[in-house]
Formats: sequence, C-alpha cells, structure tokens
Amino acid sequence: MNESFTLGSVTFKNRILTASGTFGYGNENPDLVDVSKLGGIITKSLSWKPRDGNPNPRITETPSGMLNSIGLANIGVHKFISEKLPKLKILDTKIIANIAASSVKEYGDVLELLEQQEGIHAYEINVSCPNVKEGGLNFGNDSKQVAVITKELRKKTTRPLVIKLTPNVTHISEFARVCESEGADAISVINTVIGMAVNINTRKPKIATATGGLSGPAIKPIALAKVFECVHAVKIPVIGIGGIMTWEDAVEFFIVGASMIQTGTANFINPSTGISIAEGIKMYCVKNSLNDVGTLIGTLETDKNVSVISSWL
Repeated sequence: MNESFTLGSVTFKNRILTASGTFGYGNENPDLVDVSKLGGIITKSLSWKPRDGNPNPRITETPSGMLNSIGLANIGVHKFISEKLPKLKILDTKIIANIAASSVKEYGDVLELLEQQEGIHAYEINVSCPNVKEGGLNFGNDSKQVAVITKELRKKTTRPLVIKLTPNVTHISEFARVCESEGADAISVINTVIGMAVNINTRKPKIATATGGLSGPAIKPIALAKVFECVHAVKIPVIGIGGIMTWEDAVEFFIVGASMIQTGTANFINPSTGISIAEGIKMYCVKNSLNDVGTLIGTLETDKNVSVISSWL
C-alpha cells in the first residue's frame, strides 16, 4: 500500500497532517501520540516577536463546532528555534512551520531566519492576518497582497511553500490562481469561517472579540465546496482542511480532489485522530482493492452540466 505523497523535494510518509494551532508546537504530546505515524506536523503560527493574543474569553463551543479568537498567540520565532525546534528535529515525521505576520517584511524576516535552521521541511503561510500598514485589513482578503507575499517568499526558499487561504471571500479560486502563478507549491483550503455566538443571559458575545473563526464538523460542507472549486482552478496540490473528524471525512476530501488533509478541531478531542484516520484510509483502500491512496484523488463523479461555481451565485 503506497500512502506517501511528494510535495516539491519533500516526501511525506502519508497524506495526513495536523493543522496549525491544534497540535501545539508539535512536541507536546509524546506520550499520547506516535507522531511517526503522521505525514507531518504543522506548528502553531510563528511571528517575529512573541504575541499574547486576544483577551479572554477567546474560545467557545458551538453546535457541531468551535469558535475561537486566539489572536495568533505564540512564543515568537526566536524562542521557537531555541526551545522547540531541537525537540522537533528528533521526531520521525515532517515539520512544517506555519508563519503569520502583520507586514510583508515580517513574513520575509521570519522565513529567512527559519531558512537557516535544520529540521524544517516546508512552510505554510497564514495570510489570514491583519495588514497593519493597510489599516488592519486581512492580507487574505486581497488577492494582490496574497500575490506579493507569495512572490516575495518564493524568492527566499526552495523548500515547499504552501499558502493557507481564507474561505471568507467571494471566489477562493481567484486566490488559488494567484498563489500558483507566483510560485506556491500548494495551497491549504480552508482556514476558519467567520462566526459569532451570543450569551442570551448577559447579552454579550461569548468571546471577547465578538466574532471569531468557526471550525469543526459544521464547516465541512463549506470546506469541501472550496476544495472542489480550487482543484478545478489550479494544477498545484490542494490540502484539504475543515471539519475532518473521521477517515470517512478524509476520503470525501480525497475524492473531491485534495492531495493531503489536515486534522484540526478533532485534535482537541483526541490528539491521535490523525493516526486513526490514516489507519481507516488504509483499510478503505484494501477493501476497495486500491494499492495507492493517490488513486482516490479527484475521482468524484458528477453530471457533466455541474458548474464548479454553483449556479445559485
């Protein structure tokens, strides 16, 4: 059974990754999870300086989901390199560093520093960050800014470069094409969906920032549709994220066209979710006489008249 997948110069032992922000920095669960059975770990978002993040409360449960507004809290890239990376280097899995920033320069500075380190195999760039110089608007909502970030970071590394896209735009395919044209090796689809929850007794939002990012099973249909849209817009691999809780969920994403998947909210319930998903996928392939997980990718059968951008738009 071939479970591996090659992205750029890096070969992952399987197609299962842990999503940024849902698995710590990657080395916190050695007694709970055998990470050697995962394709890779994506770190918490790393910025140039440490970030405290948003005020509490900044997380709450919602029906079939979770709402969070952590605010990219992290220890900063320098402390990550000195304290976390030495422990990650010895893990028998691939390490993908997720980068978040408030300016194009900061993205570049963080990546350049990480480029000098061993033990990092690829980068995932979180463009759902506020652009301080442009009044706080998210980079990810402006395709021109996404193009600039991708182009500038591509110049600085030969390691695989993955851009993580927000679903909070009209046509995500427009952003996917920009990433491809500026040299990205892959795109991650999707980041969280904007959501809100209210306490009817206090008449206050359940998180301090009022709105936040919705994740979990509730967003899986949205994620599948966005992956489907991107797969038909670009030739580079699409990494599917959003509401993946079981191996059946993962298989859906593969059939729609995702080349890899990430487990996110599910990790808070069971840190070893990715392992059980990998095992389930293998059993599914055996049952269906498939000797390569890759043969599942993009096998969705649809009516010839079905439009990728749905007709109700």
